[in-house]
Amino acid sequence: MYELTGSALELGLATALRGLPMLFFGILAGAVADRSNRKSQLIVAQVTNAILNVILATLVLLHRVQPWHVYVTGFLAGTVQAFQQPARQTLISDIVGARHLLNALALNAMALNVARALGPAAAGLLIAFIGAHGSYYTQAAMFMLATLWTVQMAMPARSPEAAALRREPFMRSIVAGLAFVVQERDIRTLMILAHGPLTLGMPYMSLMPIFAKDVLHGGARLQGFLLTIIGIGSVLGSLGVASMRRRYSYGHSVVVGALAFGITLFGFASARDLMLSSVCAFGVGVCVVVYQTQNQTLLQLLAPREMRGRVMSIFLLNRGLVPLGTLVGGVLAEHLGGPLALQIMSLAVLGVVVVVSLLTPRFLKLRIEFQLFKHEIQNPNLKPMFKLK
Repeated sequence: MYELTGSALELGLATALRGLPMLFFGILAGAVADRSNRKSQLIVAQVTNAILNVILATLVLLHRVQPWHVYVTGFLAGTVQAFQQPARQTLISDIVGARHLLNALALNAMALNVARALGPAAAGLLIAFIGAHGSYYTQAAMFMLATLWTVQMAMPARSPEAAALRREPFMRSIVAGLAFVVQERDIRTLMILAHGPLTLGMPYMSLMPIFAKDVLHGGARLQGFLLTIIGIGSVLGSLGVASMRRRYSYGHSVVVGALAFGITLFGFASARDLMLSSVCAFGVGVCVVVYQTQNQTLLQLLAPREMRGRVMSIFLLNRGLVPLGTLVGGVLAEHLGGPLALQIMSLAVLGVVVVVSLLTPRFLKLRIEFQLFKHEIQNPNLKPMFKLK
């Protein structure tokens, strides 16, 4: 888009159009995941992504691409992702069961963080050697490879509750999902902890150039170094959670993790030398992935299987809300400077967690056992795809 228009505004708009569908269609996608075959939903999403990449790659190759092509394919890709994510997240618990759920979600988070760290660099190399169209064709091929693997996944039989859900009117399913989240106290608390700290805290990514240039007196290389440190922290945090052998999942672990995220973020905002900034950046990477993984684990343990798609679709709305926090962070940074803006937002993170803890003291005592889901009892031949020793 930047090559086509030279406009930073249009570049930002193209990015926003990929994120908006998560807010528009996320809850609808969760209802679809509960009513239909989640594996089929994921396959359709991946094939559609491959087709969109082929279309855009061909337009670039033939020098026919126009800005509106990028807008349309970006919005469609975001829409596909909105329907893909609830199915993907709930399939994890369907496949591995409760016993290995925390470990599997941690490995999934690690894969995402590795992809975020290595993906842009890989794309840059592809563009340098085979052009932008080659990068898009490669993405299409990877989506088809992922589809081939998805087809081979063994899935448990649908529960009677899920089969009955298909006969329920679609809008009633959506309303039932929203009512479940609102009425279930622990689910509601987990949703607040999932959305509040991330919306207020994750804008630090967009403020990173300010810290690299104006605070630490570096440039693009220093910014890349700090982002790499955060990525390393996220990967190591994921590995740490994946290696845990625990019988229970605890509410206070989510609260402690969210508090640690706010504290390390405040430390990063306050640091004025590279060493302390690096330590705090590493801590931010560790804390955010640890607390989010444990949050998601509790949500999937607490939600019935036939409701899990709708619950996870509401959880995934945080990906659409973070840009709103980024806008607030940008406004604060414009008037108060990057460090003070991030200090304010990190204190807001801590404030949300403290208020939630004070209003729901029962949540701190929450303890859920990693026990078998119903579908595992009904399907004794279903085995985990991997074992942790």
